[in-house]
Amino acid sequence: MAPPQGQMRPGRQLAVLGFIFVVLYLLVFFSGGASGGWKDRLEPRLGLDLIGGTRLTLEATNTVDGKPPTSANLEEARQIIESRVNAYGVAEAEVVTEGNRNIVISLPGENRDLTDVGSAAELRFRKVLKATDGSGAAAAPAPTASATPAPSGSATPAPSGSASPKASASPKVTSSPTAGGQGGMAPTPSASAAAPTASATPSAAAPSPSASAAPVPQSVEQQRKAVEQKVGAAAWAAASGLQAPADLTADPSLADKLKPFGTLSPQEIAVLPVEMQFNVPTITCAQLDKRPPASIKDEKQKAVACEAGAKYLLDVAKVLGTDVDDANAVLDQTSSWVVSLNFTGKGQEKWTALTREAFNNEGQACDQTALGQDGKCRVAVVLDNEIVSSPEIQGVLTGDSQITGSFDNKSANALASQLRYGALPVTFIPQEQQNVTATLGDSHLKAGLLAAGIGMLLVIIYSFFYYRLLGSVIFLSLVLSAMLVFGALVVLGRSIGFTLTLAGIAGMIVSLGVAADSFVIYFERLKDEIREGRSPRSAVPRAWVRARRTIISANAITLMSAVVLYIVSVGAVKGFAFALGLATVLDLVVVFLFRHPIMTMFARTRAFLSPRVSGLGRALPARSAESGTARNPRVKEA
Repeated sequence: MAPPQGQMRPGRQLAVLGFIFVVLYLLVFFSGGASGGWKDRLEPRLGLDLIGGTRLTLEATNTVDGKPPTSANLEEARQIIESRVNAYGVAEAEVVTEGNRNIVISLPGENRDLTDVGSAAELRFRKVLKATDGSGAAAAPAPTASATPAPSGSATPAPSGSASPKASASPKVTSSPTAGGQGGMAPTPSASAAAPTASATPSAAAPSPSASAAPVPQSVEQQRKAVEQKVGAAAWAAASGLQAPADLTADPSLADKLKPFGTLSPQEIAVLPVEMQFNVPTITCAQLDKRPPASIKDEKQKAVACEAGAKYLLDVAKVLGTDVDDANAVLDQTSSWVVSLNFTGKGQEKWTALTREAFNNEGQACDQTALGQDGKCRVAVVLDNEIVSSPEIQGVLTGDSQITGSFDNKSANALASQLRYGALPVTFIPQEQQNVTATLGDSHLKAGLLAAGIGMLLVIIYSFFYYRLLGSVIFLSLVLSAMLVFGALVVLGRSIGFTLTLAGIAGMIVSLGVAADSFVIYFERLKDEIREGRSPRSAVPRAWVRARRTIISANAITLMSAVVLYIVSVGAVKGFAFALGLATVLDLVVVFLFRHPIMTMFARTRAFLSPRVSGLGRALPARSAESGTARNPRVKEA
């Protein structure tokens, strides 16, 4: 029986292995992220327990009343933050709760920016009902020309047949390349087209603060009374009587009455009624933008927010972040980074209904100051307390959408990650961020490497003692596997953020046992073939065919165990599973591209036929003794 056709030219497999090494180490030395000297380029990313890292403490609060969150909400927030942090890569982050309101995040690497992972990511889609100047120019004693800059961002639907209205249904879309190319949502109007002036006339439809004020917690009501005492009864009465943004040119004395509101802190501004925040011109965007997190979290209440110096009165939120099924950072047709939103089934219905309301301006809810350049309502995309964009709706949208703005790759992916993993049920305020150093881990690393070195040395000594020439195959295979694993660690550390920790080193040491098992299986199968009467040269391919199934099965089981462990585990155990799976896969590469080809080449040498040199001493003499007696009929078949 001739050996398999694919084993006749081992040089090809060795050439493939050499090509893999060349490509891998070219990536190690010259791929993106490689910098510094040659030694620096060979350093893998090490974990928090080996080199230290960054630790951030987040303090949680449910609302502006300052009450601590429930334990269930805190745990849910911890899980979401852990998912966001893990999106940085396989970095073995530690995210734990501390006390009844703190979450502590630890990530390898010093000076890491972790503030974004604690953002609430409360996404709201709200109609813009009114707009006024938020720069404070309207509060000056002498009237000046108001120049409200237009918002820079826009939200456009993703290009799809179902979401793009026809040109005939939206005849003016073609005047805006951005909106026309993606159908239905025009960019925000220019300052000259939509900038409200300080002399905006009151709207009869505008409800009074007292009529629209929703019930507030007792602690918020107490804070509001404290603010009322601070600004004085005259100022509070004047602000409460406003039905629209104050016209200080018509009543200059009103400026003095409302002046105390300009001295309020952002925390004090947050407890004021919504209409008061909007109508009082001395309350500026500088104050509104610094309000505490969750100041406009309630989707059932109207809100005030700013964009590029313009102050907007926003409707209740009719589409929420929970209505978004998926979010991804992508490049649009102009090669700009955007966040693509895929809505859920019910979310798509809400989004379509909201765009229909805005396009038709149902009930004339949108004031003239808030309309876009084509006379349509705008919808503000609000993330936490900030307006990301406020595009004019130019059609009823029935498909997915995109959030566009001044995004780069990092910021777009960060926002997509926040929306994808869900909004936090708890609002956080970043507290102390500090760098931590590795102390105990350094000594553990040295001890672990020493133990691994001693274990490797014992395996190699035993291999040469028991298998002799075949021991060199074991030695070279382990060296090649180590080089492949090391190169992969460096490349993966730069590309996906894989971080090597003590747990990962343990996983790689465990994989050495799997590799040693495959040697024993192959070599003992080879001895069995020779004992059955075959020559060493014919026994090598036959032993490989029979041992190959067992080797693949053993490695497949180890790999499946590593995959399952990686999926269900967290933290250090996840790193152990990843390292074990990586080392197992690379061991299979060495088995197929080096071990079997080199054995085929050894079988053609004289040394391989020598019992003392080859390590087949107990098998070859038995075959020689049998050759003088009746020949085994299976030898004829060989």
